[in-house]
Amino acid sequence: MTVMTERTSYTLLEAFEELASTSRESVRLEFINGRIGEKCVADGDHETIIMWLLRQCMQSRPELDLHTSQGLKVGEYRKGRARPDGSLAPIAHFAGHGEWADPDGVLMTVEVTSYDYDTDRRDRVEKPAAYAAAGIPVYLLVDRDACAVIVHTNPDAKLGRYRDIHEAPFGEQVVIPEPVGIRLDTDILKAYVR
Repeated sequence: MTVMTERTSYTLLEAFEELASTSRESVRLEFINGRIGEKCVADGDHETIIMWLLRQCMQSRPELDLHTSQGLKVGEYRKGRARPDGSLAPIAHFAGHGEWADPDGVLMTVEVTSYDYDTDRRDRVEKPAAYAAAGIPVYLLVDRDACAVIVHTNPDAKLGRYRDIHEAPFGEQVVIPEPVGIRLDTDILKAYVR
């Protein structure tokens, strides 16, 4: 990589971070694969699912926090910026990090699909690739369109993908393997889809 390329990338990243810090409250911005993406603020069912998962994590693993607004630096050479719906990490893991933190130490990222035009590209393609490339052990997707919970594990950072993917329809028991080690009864999720 040349100095000019590094400087250009750094300038784009600086511009994104400034834009993201001043964006209106009704959207959340992310920078993945060199593109700025807009993520609409969640609806009530989306937030209810996150709160349900937060309670499950706290009951099963009280030594961990499920952060719902922490931005993560993901992507090659830290050019990516993602704001997962949830990041599971040890208590106080992100203390002192600021708006965008390194993904080191994050055990799981969580996304709940939204009913917007780019949820397929964002939550099913780009996010799992970015989280795998960052080495995050587990990516949990609550897919409201498919009425399924999809657990991605065994990240291959070089290929930017998870090697193992398990899909379970809402209503089944789902085991999220170590390092998370949580069992979820997903029956309640049927109530939070359109």
